[in-house]
Amino acid sequence: MALTLYNTLTRQKEVFKPIEAGKIRMYVCGITVYDYCHIGHARVLVAFDVITRYLRSQGWDVTYVRNITDIDDKILNRANENGEPYTALTDRMIAAMHEDEAALGVLMPDIEPRATGHMDDILDMVQILVDNHYAYATDNGDVYYRISRFPDYGKLSNRNPEDLLAGARVEVGDIKEDPRDFALWKGAKPGEVSWESPWSSGRPGWHIECSAMSTCCLGETFDIHGGGPDLPFPHHENEIAQSEAATGKQYVHYWMHAGAVRVDNEKMSKSLGNFFTIREVLKKYHPEVVRYFLLSSHYRSPINYSEENLIEAKGGLERFYTALRPFADVAPVSLDELKHSDYYRRFVESMDDDFNTREALSAMYDLVRDINTQAKTDLAQARKLVAELKAMGAVFGILGCDPEAFMQGGSEGDLDAAQIEALIAERVAAKKNRDFARADQIRDDLLAQGVVLEDSREGTTWRRE
Repeated sequence: MALTLYNTLTRQKEVFKPIEAGKIRMYVCGITVYDYCHIGHARVLVAFDVITRYLRSQGWDVTYVRNITDIDDKILNRANENGEPYTALTDRMIAAMHEDEAALGVLMPDIEPRATGHMDDILDMVQILVDNHYAYATDNGDVYYRISRFPDYGKLSNRNPEDLLAGARVEVGDIKEDPRDFALWKGAKPGEVSWESPWSSGRPGWHIECSAMSTCCLGETFDIHGGGPDLPFPHHENEIAQSEAATGKQYVHYWMHAGAVRVDNEKMSKSLGNFFTIREVLKKYHPEVVRYFLLSSHYRSPINYSEENLIEAKGGLERFYTALRPFADVAPVSLDELKHSDYYRRFVESMDDDFNTREALSAMYDLVRDINTQAKTDLAQARKLVAELKAMGAVFGILGCDPEAFMQGGSEGDLDAAQIEALIAERVAAKKNRDFARADQIRDDLLAQGVVLEDSREGTTWRRE
C-alpha cells in the first residue's frame, strides 16, 4: 500500500510523491515563545513527532524543520508586562518548551530556526516582493503585501478574496491600499525593539518569518508543510502568497494540519478558566499517558481534553503495560524482522493511510490480547509477540518505561513507593498475627488512595488505578 495523506490544499487524500526519491523535506510551524506550552501545542508537537518517527521507520530520509517565533507583538507585550528584556523571556520559554517536549518524548527537529536568526533572509524576501510590486512601503515605514496582485489568494483555506474584502474593516486613517493587505514589515515606535531595513527601523510580520525560514532551510519548494488547526488562514495562506510571488514556484506540495483540542467540549481559553499548560497536566498524569491520549485519535480529528478521557487513556495504556509486566527483559525486535507479522502489516497499512494512529493502536491491542493468551500456554511465543509489540511501541514513542515503574508511578501528592511497600509489609505482618481486620483496613486505605493490591502465591504486587 502506498503512503497516502490528506492534503489541505486539495481537500482530499493523495498518494504521496516526493520531490526527490526517498527523501522528505518537512516544515512545521512551531511555537511563539511568550508563555508556557499548552495542551494544544502538545497535540501538534506529538502528531508531527510520530509522523516523523514513522516515516523514518519506513526508510524515508526526512529533514524535519520546526521553527521558533522569537519576535512578535505578544512577546514584546509580555516582556514589557514583566519588566524584562524580550530575549530573557524568549530564552526562558524556549528552555521550558524543550523541557516539555523531552518529557513527552518529542524528539528535537533536525533544524530549529529562530526568526531573529534569519533577519537577512526576511529582508531579502521583502525586498524581492517590493521590487516585483507585490508589496509596497507606506509613509510610516510599514511594508504591506498586495493581495490583489496574487490571483490564487485563498486557495488553501478555500476563501474568496472578494468575500474577504466585503468582511474587512476599514479603519479611520488606514494607510493600506486595500484593507485585506497584510504586514510584511512593521515600522517601530520609539523605544521598541527594531532592526534596520530600507524602509524603516522595525521588525518583521509573523507570516514573512516562516516563508523566509522554510525557504532558507528547505529550498523554494518542499514536500510537506504542517501546523495547528488555526493556521490555514491567514498564516499559511499568506505564506503561500509571499513565497510563490517571491520565487515564481509552487511553495509546498502537501499541507497537513492537526485537529483542535477542546476542553470538556469547549474551546480552550484562559477567560473560560480551562487553559492547561503541558507542565500542569504532567503534574497529574504520566507523560506516556498524555502522549497515548493524543495518539488515540487521528491527528486531523478534534480531540476533547477531559478528566474522563485522560483516565480512559491511562486505562488503555495500562492494558499494554499489564501484558508487558512479566516480560520486562524482552527487547524489541528490529522492524526488518516484522515483515511477515500480520499485526505489523495492519500497523503499517493504518499508518500509510494518512497516519491513522487510532487504527494502528487497534492492531497493537489485538497483539496484547494474543500475548495474554499465549502467556498461559506458550511462553516462547508470548515473548516473541512482546518483542513485536515493543517494536511498534517504539515507533510511536511509547512502551519504553519499565512496566513495574509505570504501573506504580504516581502524581504529586500520592503515596510514594516506599510508603506503599511499608504498608504492604505491615499488612503481611498483620496477616501472620491473624489480625485480619488490620490487614483489610490497610488494603482499603490504599485502595482509597488509588493503590490496588494484587495477592498471589509469589506475594503481593501493587499498581495505581
